[in-house]
Amino acid sequence: MAQTPAGPPRKPAPDTARRSEKSRRAIYDAALALVGEVGYARTTIEGIAARAGVGKQTIYRWWGSKGDVLLEAFLDLGDQAADRTAQPGRDPHALPDTGDLAADLKLVLRATVDELLDPRFEVPSRALAAEGLVNEQIGKEFVAKLLEPSLQLYVDRLRSAQRAGAVRPDVEPRIALELFVSPLAQRWLQRTAPISYAYVDTLVDYALYGIAPR
Repeated sequence: MAQTPAGPPRKPAPDTARRSEKSRRAIYDAALALVGEVGYARTTIEGIAARAGVGKQTIYRWWGSKGDVLLEAFLDLGDQAADRTAQPGRDPHALPDTGDLAADLKLVLRATVDELLDPRFEVPSRALAAEGLVNEQIGKEFVAKLLEPSLQLYVDRLRSAQRAGAVRPDVEPRIALELFVSPLAQRWLQRTAPISYAYVDTLVDYALYGIAPR
């Protein structure tokens, strides 16, 4: 019996997951670049789509607004930074808990200084922070999706220190963390003075040990 001639080899089906991830990454990069270059108000879905090389319908399929795109892109940027500095076997988003509270806080705040001075993080971060001051919805989302989860990590670490007897049991962690986090944010946002490792180390020392004579 004659065999039917084999046709040309079939091409493998396109990997839609890989294509989607590539498009998503391009959209993240385009959104962060644009908001840094022209500001939040002048950043548009159309502009992001053109920069990323995708149709705007692709963006609307995944996100409801440019604010949603930018916040997700910014969160992804933070996740990438956490993954780069993660130690094996440890949650990349958790603060270190070596038993030395001062050393752990200084380590994390030094990493924060690195991020705040990195243009990839600094430019979109300033644009989103500025927009959050005048755009209540963006401000609320920025706090809920980015700031509060980050601050909760400090709360968790301070509570661990309380259990270990390194922090007084009557201290409220959510207030205590502002002794070193808020001054850093204020100095960076308003550019009142340079930020550095020495600066955040001093913030931790002042916060943990006070400024009264010992």
